[in-house]
Amino acid sequence: MTLTLIDRARRTDHVTDKDVSDKDTADAGAAPEKTPDSAPRRATGREADGLAVASFVLGLVGLLVFNLLLGPTAIVMALLALARRTRRPGRARLGLALGVADLVVLAVLVTVNGTVAWDLAG
Repeated sequence: MTLTLIDRARRTDHVTDKDVSDKDTADAGAAPEKTPDSAPRRATGREADGLAVASFVLGLVGLLVFNLLLGPTAIVMALLALARRTRRPGRARLGLALGVADLVVLAVLVTVNGTVAWDLAG
């Protein structure tokens, strides 16, 4: 894929005025060509969707274990997903809320038990 992008860049660097005028007359009714920058946009969208789902899962798991690690990680991933305009903003917001809930659970555990672990035995 990299070679294709480099070849396209080389072709556009060596275009003369005559080549442009010939191309305009020959392809007047042709559909416009896709630009090479459309592929990275799709990859960024997928990455943002993955970040939204990962923040949701990490926030959910963080309610039970590793609150200190998974809570902030879920928050950061959710904010990155929202900043990159994910197609799943609801899931990113839910991951953000679960990450904050992880930190709240951690604060409650520290104040009640004096430890960062669950104590179900009583």
